[in-house]
Amino acid sequence: MRIKIYSSLVILLLCAASVKAQRGLNSIYSAYGIGDLETRDYSRNFGLGSTGIARRHSGYLNELNPASYSALPPQNFMFDVSLKAQQVNYSGTNISQSAGDINFKRLALGFKAAKWWGIGAGITPYSTVDYKLLNQQFVTGTGAPVTATTTGTGGFNRAYISNGFQLSKNFSVGVSTAFLFGPLNTTNYIGSDSLQTQHNQYGFKPNFTAGAQYAGKITKDWQLGIGATYRFETKMKLQEKLNIVNQDGTSLYTKDEDPSWVTLPTEYGAGLSLTNGTITWVADYRHQLWNTLNEKGATYRYQDGERISTGVEYAIKRQYYNQSFEGAVLQAGFAYNKTPLVIGNTQITDVSGTLGVSMPNKNGQLRYYIGLEAGQRGANNGALVKETYINAVFNFSLRDIWFFKRLAQ
Repeated sequence: MRIKIYSSLVILLLCAASVKAQRGLNSIYSAYGIGDLETRDYSRNFGLGSTGIARRHSGYLNELNPASYSALPPQNFMFDVSLKAQQVNYSGTNISQSAGDINFKRLALGFKAAKWWGIGAGITPYSTVDYKLLNQQFVTGTGAPVTATTTGTGGFNRAYISNGFQLSKNFSVGVSTAFLFGPLNTTNYIGSDSLQTQHNQYGFKPNFTAGAQYAGKITKDWQLGIGATYRFETKMKLQEKLNIVNQDGTSLYTKDEDPSWVTLPTEYGAGLSLTNGTITWVADYRHQLWNTLNEKGATYRYQDGERISTGVEYAIKRQYYNQSFEGAVLQAGFAYNKTPLVIGNTQITDVSGTLGVSMPNKNGQLRYYIGLEAGQRGANNGALVKETYINAVFNFSLRDIWFFKRLAQ
């Protein structure tokens, strides 16, 4: 049975590697700064509006607060894989089209290193760049317009190692050490047979997030959780290379440009949770301090971003040999995200509702999770585009017992 589960996860990872290249989206909002900043969590928190700063749960890996890893059960090894399918409709001035995409979103593992110490590690996107812009230009000496094309690809990934420490019965702290890395690529060309001018940037920088959680009984059956996180400001150096290539991809000219810098701001968050083991309510607030950076471009600027989310979960209990286990889990959530991006005088907002279902296999080793999200981002006035989207997340979580000492015969 264990071999079958491991083989299925290996096949899933191979499929994830192949679908990652299937690009179909064209988000104009990813053309600004370092791209679309990822605010969703692709674990079991997804169906709760990606809410979980205050949640302590022994059944899954919660990277929204590194302090939560101290709640992992002893002698357990946990492994998560998540994929996301997305369908988007775009509407605006003279714009009406749709696109779809499938991408790998999360690979994570975790275990209990000691009674008071839990460890998690993984990789997930931090930002995404994926756009294609077309405009008409006139070339000197000709009377006919030609199409100028600008495309952007890439984005930053976040690889992390997180540690959670239980300091007392009710209080835990944690720290997540992340490494942000990846390319930001822009390509310009005119017409269909011309040279391509590529501006390829690459960045790498550590980033740190601290967290704390308090969990305690307020009645016989109900437990209150309080959580807080603080992500430190990070100034990242971007190495840039100019590359001119012809139509068949042959490089004609390459030059290392002067490096540029991008600052990722401080973010703080706070959360609440209330649970009796069957019904759980969670709520989060996150705030990014972009105003202090005063970063802006010719057509856009940044101001503080904030995200408010909440969700409710109902867990169906199963009995096995006079013990209670978690069976199917049903979720619903809501999120309102005021992104830091301001175009003209409009700050881009993202509003969505979510649903989630988690089901265990027969022996409880593997859980299957499906999360659905529907929402809107942006607006269709002026030069803006409104994106109406549906996201589907597929998560597979393996839970195995390791470090088990056999009794002497």
